[in-house]
Amino acid sequence: MSPKQGEFVGSLDCGTTSTRFIVFDKYANIVAQSQREFPQYYPQPGWHEHDATEMQAMCEKVIDEAVADLEKAGWSRDSVKVIGVTNQRETAVAWSRKTGKPLCRAIVWDDSRTKNLVAHFEHKLKTTGIEVRPGTFKSGAEGIQALKELTGLPLSTYFSAIKLRWMIDHHEEVRKAHDEDDLLFGTVESWIAYNLLGGVKTGHHISEVTNASRTLLLNLKTLQWEPALLRFFGLKESILPRLVSTSEVYGTIASGSLKGVKIGGLVGDQQGALVGNKCLRQGEAKCTYGTGAFLLFCTGPDIVYSGHGLLSTVGYQAGPNAKPVYALEGAIAVAGSAVKWLRDSMGMIKSAEQINELAASVPSTAGVYFVTAFSGLLAPYWDPGATGLLIGMTSYTTPAHLARATLEANAFQTRAVIDSMKLDSKKDLQHLKVDGGMTNGEMAMDILADVGGFDVVRPEMRESTALGSALLAGSAINLHGWDITKPETLAEVNTAGSTTFAPKMSTKERDDRWKGWQRAVERSRGWEEGVDED
Repeated sequence: MSPKQGEFVGSLDCGTTSTRFIVFDKYANIVAQSQREFPQYYPQPGWHEHDATEMQAMCEKVIDEAVADLEKAGWSRDSVKVIGVTNQRETAVAWSRKTGKPLCRAIVWDDSRTKNLVAHFEHKLKTTGIEVRPGTFKSGAEGIQALKELTGLPLSTYFSAIKLRWMIDHHEEVRKAHDEDDLLFGTVESWIAYNLLGGVKTGHHISEVTNASRTLLLNLKTLQWEPALLRFFGLKESILPRLVSTSEVYGTIASGSLKGVKIGGLVGDQQGALVGNKCLRQGEAKCTYGTGAFLLFCTGPDIVYSGHGLLSTVGYQAGPNAKPVYALEGAIAVAGSAVKWLRDSMGMIKSAEQINELAASVPSTAGVYFVTAFSGLLAPYWDPGATGLLIGMTSYTTPAHLARATLEANAFQTRAVIDSMKLDSKKDLQHLKVDGGMTNGEMAMDILADVGGFDVVRPEMRESTALGSALLAGSAINLHGWDITKPETLAEVNTAGSTTFAPKMSTKERDDRWKGWQRAVERSRGWEEGVDED
C-alpha cells in the first residue's frame, strides 16, 4: 500500500536541555515527533556550556526519528512541505569559517561567568561612553540611556555579545580566528541553519532578527547591526551573520531524511511561543515555563521602552519587507531548572512531576521563601550578584515546604514581571496564557493564579514554541492559507480548548506573602559583586 500524502509542517525546537522535532497538521495536531536530551556541561560554579557539535547531531537525529515515526503512521515523508526552527536564544556559538567546526564550547544563556566583564563595560559606559556618531560619545547616565535606546537591553551576563567577548579574551583559538577574519559568530538558530543548509560547503551564515535583538549588537529601530556597538565591545564586522526576517524561505535542507525541504521560519523560542499562542495583537501576553520563565507582552508596531526593568525586543518580523512587531519581555532565569535541582542535586523528588504532589501535601510553605537566584536575578531586578537564598526555615520545615516554596518562587517572579508590565504599558492584565513543561502541574498553576491574582489560561496543546516556528514557516510559503500578518487566517489552529485557573487566595494573604517575598529578594541581592578586572 502506498503511503498517504499530507500537507504538514515540521518544527525543530532546540531548547536548553533537549531538542525535539514535531510534525503538525493544519489544525496543530501532532502527527509525529521525537525528543532527546543533550549533554550539559558545568565546569565551574555559575558556568554552563553546550558542545555545539553534539547539539547539532541531536537535532539531526530527532528529525530522522520523527520522519521514521511519520512513515510508521502511514504518511509519506514528502508530506512535510516546510520546516521552522526555534531555539534557546542568548547562547553564543563561535566557529571557524574555514572548517565549519566550533572553536570552543557554546556559552549558554544562563551562564554567569561574565560578571566581571559586565562590570568592565559598565565602567567603560560611565567613563569613556559609547560613540553614537563618529567622534561623539555619550557617557554616564546618557551612555546607559543611549545603549538602551539602541538595543532595548541593559548590560548583563545574559546577552550574547558579552559571552563572545569573553570567548575572544579567554580562548586563544577564538582570538586568533577573530584577528584573522576566520571567526563566525552566531546564536543557536544561526548555527543550526548553517549546518542544515550545507555547512562549510555553502557557507549560509544568517541570523534572524528576534535572536539578533538579544545580542546587544542590533539596532532595534533599523534592524541592522550597529557599528557603534561593535566598536564598544571591540568586535569585527566580519564575524557577523547576514540578518533575515522571522518568516521567509532561507534555503533547503542539504542532507538527511528531509533533504530538499525548505526552511521557512527561524525564531527565538520565546517569540516562537508568542506566535504559537497567537498573541499577535497589541496587548496580548504569554508566559513560557521551561528551564527559565519568559513573559512576553505584544506592543505592536511600537517599541515601548521599559522604566521598570523589562526588555524591549523584536516580537517577530513576518517577512523580509514586513514591519517588525515589538514586545516587552520579562525574563526569569530559573523556573523548571529549580525543580530539576530539587530532583538531581538534592534528591528530594524522583521526577519533576512529583513536585506538585509533594507541594500539595502541605497547606502553605510555613513561612519559607526560596529566591532561586542560581545565576543572579534577571527581570525586573537585574542583579548578577544576587544568589540563591532559602529563608524562613525552622525545625518544622520539611521537603514538602521547600517544594511548595519552589513553585511559589516561580509565581512571585512572574508577578514581579507582570507588575512592571502594567506600569510600562498602562494596561491591566486580565489573564495570562501559559505553556511549557512546568504548566503540566495543577498545583503549580493554582499557586501561580493565587500569588498573581489573575486568571491563568493553559491551552490543551502546549507545544506553543514549536507551533510558533511551524506557523512562521507555513506562512512563508502560504501553506493552508496561513499569513502571520492576518491572525484570522490562523483561526482553525489549536482550537482544542483550554483550562482556566482562577485565584482563590484572599487579597490580604496575597499581599502579606508578596511583602515577604520582597524582603527575601532584598536579602539575596548583591552577594557576589562583579569586579572590573582591567
